[in-house]
Amino acid sequence: MNLPSFFSHTKSLAKLTYPILIAQLIQNLMGFVDIVMAGRVSAIDMAAVAVANSIWLPLILTVYGIIMALAVIVSQLAGAKNYLAISEQTYQTAWIALTLGLSLIGLYYLLAPIISPTIELEGNLKPLLFDYLQYIIWGAPGYCLYLVLRNYSEGLSYTKPTMVISIIGLLVNIPANYIFIYGEFGAPALGGAGCGVATAIVYWAMFIGMLIYTFNSKKLKQATLFDRLYWPNWSKIKNILSLGIPIALSILFEVSLFAVVAIILVPFGAETVASHQIALNFSGLIFMVPLSLAMATTIKVGHAIGNNDHQKAKDYTIHAIVLGLLLAIFTATITILFRIPIVSMYTTELPVIELAANIMLLATLYQFSDTVQVVSAGALRGYKDTKSILYITFVSYWLIGLTVGVVLGVTNWVVPKMGPYGFWIGFITGLSTAAILLSWRLKIVQGRLALKTNN
Repeated sequence: MNLPSFFSHTKSLAKLTYPILIAQLIQNLMGFVDIVMAGRVSAIDMAAVAVANSIWLPLILTVYGIIMALAVIVSQLAGAKNYLAISEQTYQTAWIALTLGLSLIGLYYLLAPIISPTIELEGNLKPLLFDYLQYIIWGAPGYCLYLVLRNYSEGLSYTKPTMVISIIGLLVNIPANYIFIYGEFGAPALGGAGCGVATAIVYWAMFIGMLIYTFNSKKLKQATLFDRLYWPNWSKIKNILSLGIPIALSILFEVSLFAVVAIILVPFGAETVASHQIALNFSGLIFMVPLSLAMATTIKVGHAIGNNDHQKAKDYTIHAIVLGLLLAIFTATITILFRIPIVSMYTTELPVIELAANIMLLATLYQFSDTVQVVSAGALRGYKDTKSILYITFVSYWLIGLTVGVVLGVTNWVVPKMGPYGFWIGFITGLSTAAILLSWRLKIVQGRLALKTNN
């Protein structure tokens, strides 16, 4: 490895990565704030927010995955200096986003009257749950349009606005929660459902903030969005969807896998479920590091491909994986050394602390394969090779990872049933499979481009 090139590329990647990382952590912090502030009303209010989020997040993450295609498209067009096409592609993605945002509103009002009578929940949990969803859904169009502007900016290698707007969102979220949860300044006291109102307001505030930035930014003038309005073009929309839908489904496969495992573990008891959720929550926070690096890798690889510099794209990929593994050594060390104090921040129950701390030892292995697979997937997105990610993640997570988890966790076929440990071994197996297959696919794509260039 060429060390000067490695340090140059990792510095460039870090410059793009850290604002994305901060933005991702802030968005997680918003969810934490919602749970804590709702919990101060009652345990039922806190539960309503948690359950509602488990319904809402897969939906909005699916939309997020579709819109992520724009960052890939913009980065390649920016590399080719085709700025006029960037504006048009951004508008076409905005039409998709607006349609999806409005569709989520329609979907709620279509399904809620059908689903609500079939659900039985204790006390006031059901009305709080549906009220929360009814409020937050009105923020969907704003958030979808914000994601368009975010991916437009990130595709042009400007990630700091993402960080700044996320900070603004957090600053809006806390007082809005205070007002609508507790009924301050003449507002109704909505309890946990007030988090839905606050989040909807945050979504629109983030969109408006990003719109103001985009309009005034000198850095984005080369690909300005305000010189001309582009009406929907189905052929271009179809191309965007062909890139975005595989990304969205890949995200959905991963999110749904963890949700399914949590349900399967319920018969093992509350302590087991709590320990699993603690380890999963902390691992999710750690995952923000390689995920942010992967998003930066997508931008850098896409820009290099647009500029027909295939060697540079390959170098960025290799250096990003090496940087990710170095960071994984650091985060794994932190996890091993401080796992008990970390778990103790979540609970004071000793059996839960002991089990969660043991699971987190397995999570240290999880971090290495997770880093390789997510950065490799980020690089493949930069090459616009998203369908392979879809197929590989489905096979790795659901056919291999979940199967291994079920066999080891709830059966005696291979060893006496291991409970949550079996499922975490399944996670490691699935992610390791994904890491191997995605790296292999990456090598194939890079080899084809090298052959094409030489010919």
